Amino acid sequence: MTIKGASQKPVIAIVGPTASGKSELGIHLALRFGGEIINCDSVQVYREIEIATAKVPFEERRGVPHHLIDFVPLEINYTAGDWARDAAAKIDEIEARGRLAFIVGGTGFYLRALREPFFQSQPTDASLRERLTSIRERRGAAHLHKMLARVDPDSAQKLFPNDWPRVQRALEVRFQTGVLLSQRLTARPAPPPAASRLRVLALAPPRAELYRRINERTEAHFRAGLMEEVRALLARGAPPASTALGAHGYRRVVEYLRGERTFASALEQTSMDVRHYAKRQLTWFRREAGVEWFTGFGDEPETEAKVAARVEELLNVD
Repeated sequence: MTIKGASQKPVIAIVGPTASGKSELGIHLALRFGGEIINCDSVQVYREIEIATAKVPFEERRGVPHHLIDFVPLEINYTAGDWARDAAAKIDEIEARGRLAFIVGGTGFYLRALREPFFQSQPTDASLRERLTSIRERRGAAHLHKMLARVDPDSAQKLFPNDWPRVQRALEVRFQTGVLLSQRLTARPAPPPAASRLRVLALAPPRAELYRRINERTEAHFRAGLMEEVRALLARGAPPASTALGAHGYRRVVEYLRGERTFASALEQTSMDVRHYAKRQLTWFRREAGVEWFTGFGDEPETEAKVAARVEELLNVD
């Protein structure tokens, strides 16, 4: 189906926690409404890493074009600002073809960057980010917030302690440039026109079943050769501290290969990391304005039907 006047239609974002069936639902909706998918997962953008990313294999995409997936070299720090600029361009391209743009993924920071573009800043200092990440993992997100309150109290007052991506970014700006983030926000550019048409539909599956799926999928990744994949990447020179290999699903494997963990510890901690990540995703989207929630998994027919009905209402298809 080709939608007339697609540039005036909503841009539909399908979001939710990892392992909630977003990818399957996105493909179902794209097939039904004549759409194309823009990936909104900060790990799936990277090339060469496969097993723990949950990228939909090409043969399972059912002919639906997927954009901003599997295209960034491992050594590049691809930021939310980069994604927002690329996504805005892809939305324009898709709509110029008379098709619908479906944004699918669970990286809420990417969507926020599309709605609220960032000011231009210096490239990320990878070593500084690694140090702050280590502090957060050892002492918790609240400790980062206390650090920010000491060096940039205005920014800290505006941010929740658990909103650690923004807290950490504010600390990076302060320590890397010497300038307060609160002083730089006046340089924020205007959002792209498509941002005002963004409609966010979120999945909220039952927590116990979600965690069961996460544990099962993590074990499957290890059985499928995750250790061997990471070992081969490191042997080819992939930076261990890169954004890609620092992601959940890969970080603990790197630690194991460095001799910092046992195999059992790497598996157990990876499962825990992904469960905690899923919880943070749900918390993030519950704090975002205008998000519509659907109980269930995206790969369940009942949930598919409910979301599709809502998309049809939003599109007002004749």
